[in-house]
Amino acid sequence: MESRKGRSGSLGVAGQELSSGAPGLMLRREIGLWNAVSLIAGCMIGSGIFMSPQGVLVYMGSPGASLVVWVLCGLLAMLGALCYAELSALVPESGGEYAYILRTFGSLPAFLVIYIFTLVGRPATIAAISLSFAEYALAPFYPGCPSLPQSVVKSVAASCILLLMLVNFWSSRLATMLMNVCTVAKVFSLLIIVVGGAVVLVQGHGRTEFLLSAFHNTTQQAGRIGMAFYQGLWSFDGWNSINYMMEELKNPKNLVWALMIAIPLVTSLYVLVNISYLLVLSPSEILSSDATAVRWGNQILGSWAWLVPLAVALSTFGSVNGVFLGGSRVCYAAAREGHMPRFLSMIHVHHLTPAPALMFTTAMALVLVIPGNFSIIVNLMSFLSWITYGATISCLLYLRIKTKNLPRTYKVPTFIPVVMLLASLYLVLAPIIDNPQMEFLYVFLFLLSGFLVYFLFIYFQCQPKCLKMATFHLQLLLEVAPTTKNH
Repeated sequence: MESRKGRSGSLGVAGQELSSGAPGLMLRREIGLWNAVSLIAGCMIGSGIFMSPQGVLVYMGSPGASLVVWVLCGLLAMLGALCYAELSALVPESGGEYAYILRTFGSLPAFLVIYIFTLVGRPATIAAISLSFAEYALAPFYPGCPSLPQSVVKSVAASCILLLMLVNFWSSRLATMLMNVCTVAKVFSLLIIVVGGAVVLVQGHGRTEFLLSAFHNTTQQAGRIGMAFYQGLWSFDGWNSINYMMEELKNPKNLVWALMIAIPLVTSLYVLVNISYLLVLSPSEILSSDATAVRWGNQILGSWAWLVPLAVALSTFGSVNGVFLGGSRVCYAAAREGHMPRFLSMIHVHHLTPAPALMFTTAMALVLVIPGNFSIIVNLMSFLSWITYGATISCLLYLRIKTKNLPRTYKVPTFIPVVMLLASLYLVLAPIIDNPQMEFLYVFLFLLSGFLVYFLFIYFQCQPKCLKMATFHLQLLLEVAPTTKNH
């Protein structure tokens, strides 16, 4: 493996010298500004905007309140992204929340984050979005069928996961190019819905009566408001995707510009799309539809309504690709720090992609596709995500106190991380207090199991002796080698 390692370095692909003078493999820096914008927007625009409007409206009870929730979700995503941008300046490593918590609070909290993230978090997200992709991709082949055969849906979802694993395995550049194409298709499909709503309004056929009672029946229950935010924030999930790939940015200083372009763009599209839905469909029609966009298309596009399932399929396909890009990097970063088997921190000697981490993420996602349920995954993933976001934002506040004299290339006003921390506490505690569910208990039990795993396998180093031999043979079989960090 050493000869291959040296050969890759001589090609200039990873050829930087380490402090010891030895060449090492590194991930390529291939993500420019517009690739970063495409990645952020592409990860955010997925199945959520086509399926979550119903969930937000159900929990809020009124169209006006649901629109306010969509705006506030975009604001929270923007504030969170700005906090993460400052953290990335202090900890310029791939791994996102994991890297920030590790450098601030140490090994145990970071391990719990990666324990949730790699075993449940990202694989569950991939599984949920892949199931959405399968349902929309199969819809034209089952016209008039109220429910699709689950075996077929799950087979298509599994095929989607395997195909995207191969794309990401072969080339990071190919994966980002696919991301760019899918992002253009997503934005175009949302613009069609926006323009369609505007045409209906100009022609005088819009259902403007919802404006007269926009806030009628708005819920006052804290738990229901929190669940509405869960549904809305699912559509914004991905605002932190670029932080997982910091070591692959051509110019890390472009991070803030990418965020300032992508998140307001997506937020504006989401609000306009929801207004278009309300102009075409009554609140009762939205509530009775599992796929709001498809129902909208059937009423507005007529014989061209098949374009909507196609657009959603492309959108979800691109989202799965984005989750693969970010999720595999977190697994890779954790293995590099010793919180997962070292084998997962290796990259392919020719393609320079984190092949073992990609395969592990794929395997976990395929397992979760079997019993997968979209709505349950959305609520549980939002709950887990905001526990992690709250812990990460607290890192920034801690570092503000601990390293207040440290020069920073970028700094947000202190009230922004304070607002984000309070919001995360609300989103975690309000649904539990207002409406306790067994699923939340399962999450806490899973977290407790993480303590046991940490002290057994990480703290006391109780690792099977066969693991080293297995790593050696897998390294030879898959042609992967250890890496060094990009700085």
